[in-house]
Amino acid sequence: MRRPRVGHIQFLNCLPIYWGLMRSGALIDVDLHKDSPDRLSAALVAGDLDIGPISLVEYLRNADDLLLLPDLAVGSDGPVLSVNVVSTRPLPDLDGAKVALGSTSRTGVLLAQMLLGDRYGASPEYFSCPPDLTQMLLEADAGVLIGDVALRALYEAPRRGLAVTDLGQAWREWTGLPMVFAVWAARREFVTDHPGVVKEVHESFLRSRDLCLAELDEVATSAARWEPFDAATLASYFRALDFSLGARQVAGLREFAARAAERGAVPALPAEGPAFYE
Repeated sequence: MRRPRVGHIQFLNCLPIYWGLMRSGALIDVDLHKDSPDRLSAALVAGDLDIGPISLVEYLRNADDLLLLPDLAVGSDGPVLSVNVVSTRPLPDLDGAKVALGSTSRTGVLLAQMLLGDRYGASPEYFSCPPDLTQMLLEADAGVLIGDVALRALYEAPRRGLAVTDLGQAWREWTGLPMVFAVWAARREFVTDHPGVVKEVHESFLRSRDLCLAELDEVATSAARWEPFDAATLASYFRALDFSLGARQVAGLREFAARAAERGAVPALPAEGPAFYE
């Protein structure tokens, strides 16, 4: 059979997993597609990928066609550092203001809308645009950013007199639970046709994650050679990320899903929760 088509998020937040795949040689056995989160999510939903990361929102919208890979996600149990609202004023003061939503984000955007509307009672005027903070703030009072541009904004915005709200931390303070931003899933028909391949890919990702977590300082030092961050900043960032999907993370996922369903943003999960590949 052909090699499985596997997605990889081309952001720093997934570098630890990619590092492990390179170190373990697992990349030889897959057809790896690197892209932004929104494009990878669309490709998995369309059937152009067999296995890959998908934003939590897009998973919830397409859960009937997908099975989650156990114990693998991108999230945080507190600050995530790279999913932020950057604003000219505090979030409760954004009622009636313009808020720019970065076009590469789905889960971060919905979380920001939930936080503003449901926690702070604000009803901003939203619009989507490319994730460029300078351009966003030419037209808006706040911007929602994810990924590398959000991480840069975390350090640059205070020098510009801007406030930064870390959405991972905001969710933790609001609910007491971890936030899951993306999950790994396989197409149901691919699992049916090739269960052994899915098992091999899943195990490769878990081994890669665990290898990298044991070598985070080395990963950060290597990444600092080509990224606009020093090794200490990258090491702190990687340690803030949570790549697991255990019982506590699933509880956070289910809480987000329930709140999103109440808003009509996603279908409700079944009572038994998300379906996993086994």
